[in-house]
Amino acid sequence: METILVTGGAGYIGSHTVVELQAAGYGVVILDNLVNSNPAVISRIEKISGIAPEFVQADIRDVEALAAVFARYKIDAVIHFAGLKAVGESVEQPLRYYDNNVRGTMALCQAMTDAGVFKLVFSSSATVYGPDAPVPYEESMPLGQPSSPYGASKAMAERVLADLCASDPRWAVAALRYFNPIGAHASGLIGEDPLGIPNNLMPFISRVAVGKLAELSIFGSDYETPDGTCLRDYLHVVDLAAGHCQSLLALQKPGLHAFNLGAGKGVSVLEMVEAFESVTGQAVPYKIAPRRSGDLPAFWANADKAERELNWIAGSSLEQMMADTWRWQSGNPDGYGQGSD
Repeated sequence: METILVTGGAGYIGSHTVVELQAAGYGVVILDNLVNSNPAVISRIEKISGIAPEFVQADIRDVEALAAVFARYKIDAVIHFAGLKAVGESVEQPLRYYDNNVRGTMALCQAMTDAGVFKLVFSSSATVYGPDAPVPYEESMPLGQPSSPYGASKAMAERVLADLCASDPRWAVAALRYFNPIGAHASGLIGEDPLGIPNNLMPFISRVAVGKLAELSIFGSDYETPDGTCLRDYLHVVDLAAGHCQSLLALQKPGLHAFNLGAGKGVSVLEMVEAFESVTGQAVPYKIAPRRSGDLPAFWANADKAERELNWIAGSSLEQMMADTWRWQSGNPDGYGQGSD
């Protein structure tokens, strides 16, 4: 049985990926500093899969802790989620983002090299294409000039990984550029639990519906889109998790391989609200607020390469994403802060 180290494995996407890895027969070691996640996730994963993943609480910038993990476990490949991801926060704290997302990735790669592990799946982002790229985004496009330190840190990390692969043919890296994951595991045991006011649309909608927030703010209604609100590419987090598992197959050949993971179509903010209300029967009051700096009118993926080379598609319907989101949020109105574990 191959063993996969999942950095940031207690997070939203990481935890769902751990479940998918276990279902596929992999052994899993989670490394997470719990800055943006909750230790209750580990027991929730065990409830779903019946398998307790190995867990190490550590930071990816801690070189001694990384060395100890690789010494203790026989790691075959790494899926690297551990990173900061709030766009607005990155503008206010750029050094923190570059330190964590770029230096952390470099520290991880050095530890992997020292341990003789050269297979890496990197959690990248659609933001690496930059604000001037035409839609739909395609992997053949060059890396752009992202409009936030968060996006820039992901692009920088990709450049580091590309140079690493060019310097040493033992390295094989899959850079997964994904869009807007939403939804939750069908069990309702794990889902998105952001700290404070959510930065992303879906947890904001669900927290309004569950009564934790008074109303949704829709930032701008005068974009050049069919209903004036921004269009984004939403995909189910379980589909995204499956994409990480399937991308391990791309590590049979050396080099950096970029893949878009998305649904391949845009859905507007108002369409998201309407779909949620229709599926759940819950009202989501909202107000129109001024545009946010840096928001693009519309972008979505061309995910043909992932379908062709990984046999992967984002197959879940928008209705399924809404139903799973509400099952998680209504069953866990305080997220992992319920004390139910």
